[in-house]
Amino acid sequence: MTFLLDEIALATARLAEAGVPSPRTDAEEIAAFVHGVPRGMLHTIKDADFDARFWEGVARREAREPLQHITGRAYFRYLSLEVGPGVFVPRPETEVVAGWAIDRLREMDVASPVVVDLGTGSAAIALSIAQEVALAQVHAVEIDPVAYGWAKRNILEHGQGRTTLHPEDLADCLPELNGQVDLVISNPPYIPPGAIPRDPEVRDYDPSRALYGSGEDGLDEVRAVERTARRLLRPGGLAVVEHADQQGNAVYWLFAEENGWRDVRLRQDLTGRDRFVTARLTQD
Repeated sequence: MTFLLDEIALATARLAEAGVPSPRTDAEEIAAFVHGVPRGMLHTIKDADFDARFWEGVARREAREPLQHITGRAYFRYLSLEVGPGVFVPRPETEVVAGWAIDRLREMDVASPVVVDLGTGSAAIALSIAQEVALAQVHAVEIDPVAYGWAKRNILEHGQGRTTLHPEDLADCLPELNGQVDLVISNPPYIPPGAIPRDPEVRDYDPSRALYGSGEDGLDEVRAVERTARRLLRPGGLAVVEHADQQGNAVYWLFAEENGWRDVRLRQDLTGRDRFVTARLTQD
């Protein structure tokens, strides 16, 4: 194992110099992927079994290609998902958004809650809810054909028969469920068109359709989510929408009382930044 440890140390130094935020972790993940073992089993790799493809992966990461594109996997809550070019790589902050929804669904006095995930991407949120909420019936909506393909793969692997994928636009999807849904959740595109993400992994590799929102403020898709949630939800149903950390107040006011919303709250991620808005449809 000495040789592999030395190679991982060298790779860590290279990745750190390239500005990779978690160089040691990424070097170990690449080593584990190339050698076909979990990270915790790297010590079992004999020197004679070292695979030189490790350095190919390190070079790709050094160029700031996302780790998830190199390994083909993204970890989200308790799931390992297939991802790659053409689909948004799920982020840790979205795990908090999904976790809030999961907690509320567990508290509902509903035997089999109906959930809609608008703009599902890799299906990370939809599948987490299906996995963690007993008897939940989850509908995942994705219009982009490439992202739809990734979602389909992940649902086939993890869907457990309770996640249905729909190739529809989030603005007018699922009219057959009008007034019947217990919770609508979405991580829609919301970056304003003029803003450029700082991280090259996001800027250069995530699909622009999943990043950049329409309209001058980038929030037209969030407005569409609000309208769709208002149409789909039963009285008392919940809406959960992720946004950028500087958009909290703007998104908060999109869920207006005159449109039937109440209990509107601006909520934070684990770093204390504004991350998502929740609202309840009036029961009157």
